[in-house]
Amino acid sequence: MASVFSAIIDGQLPGRFVWEDDEFVAFLTIAPVTQGHTLIVPRKEIDQWQDVDPGTFARMNEVAQKIGKAVRAAWDAPRAGLLIAGLEVPHLHLHVFPAFELGNFDITGADPEPSKESLDEAQAMIKQALRDLGYAANVPE
Repeated sequence: MASVFSAIIDGQLPGRFVWEDDEFVAFLTIAPVTQGHTLIVPRKEIDQWQDVDPGTFARMNEVAQKIGKAVRAAWDAPRAGLLIAGLEVPHLHLHVFPAFELGNFDITGADPEPSKESLDEAQAMIKQALRDLGYAANVPE
């Protein structure tokens, strides 16, 4: 059975995408720890991060670094957080988010009902930051 992330990638479910390439996508989570919380997801369904090919994992982290630079710039955050949890959806994904304090790393404190306006604003901010950083080719319209 396909994961919910595969359904989002395939357009069967809505998603607020900020990055697309042949191997990976990045879209906003529906339960952010901070505004701008983004998930980097391989198009291929891989469950455990320990099972991913090292080269693929390295490329995935390169995308996460680019998203991290964008969220830091967009929110003037002192850090960009990076987490692998994997308990929520059995499809490998990296969490990247603007981090202002250590408590931001606790995803159990995520907002379960962010406003549509907040998510739309975050998507626009990240996309603009990615364009400003020179990654416009990977920013979906």
